[in-house]
Amino acid sequence: MTIPHDTDPPALAGAKARLRQHCRAMREGASPTMAQEQALRAGIAARVDTLSPGSAVALVWPLPGELDLRPLFGVLHGRGYRVLLPFTPPRGQPLSFHHWHPGVTMCNGRFATRHPDGHAYVPDMVFVPLLAFDRRGGRLGYGGGYYDRTLARLPHAVAIGYGLAAQEVAQIPMGVHDVPLSGIVTDREWIRCIAGHVDGPARD
Repeated sequence: MTIPHDTDPPALAGAKARLRQHCRAMREGASPTMAQEQALRAGIAARVDTLSPGSAVALVWPLPGELDLRPLFGVLHGRGYRVLLPFTPPRGQPLSFHHWHPGVTMCNGRFATRHPDGHAYVPDMVFVPLLAFDRRGGRLGYGGGYYDRTLARLPHAVAIGYGLAAQEVAQIPMGVHDVPLSGIVTDREWIRCIAGHVDGPARD
């Protein structure tokens, strides 16, 4: 039997649900400080600067309670990168990434997101939001399967998670459809993950 991309076996789905509930409660109980957000954005900018000029970088319009990457949009645009933001389609479909630039018309999307009314491009690097991560590139998302479905269609894009160091857990329960991250940026460090093991952590 073929398992749909966003469906896990019951035991795995239950493990994820329990961890997701715990991580949501943890996040609601502790807001990031300004210094943490600034450190995280600096770490993301350092990762982007490893790309060639003109590369396309997918960031995220923050959901309520998420870390805010919006101050990076203009910074990276000013450095010559093509800043992309995701359009969230109905569940079961992959994201598409649209060009943001100063003055672009922004549209309201699902889940209180916003996306540019611009052309869609294939990103070279994708920054992926998360509820929790482990040092082997495991990521716990919100349960919709959007990023796993999208990253499976972008084999040449570098997928990097971002979050606070406090969102690290010992091990993320992973299924066959869960796409591991190449690395994780936190407010404390850069963790490079290769083929299920950690090369690092390295501080930049």
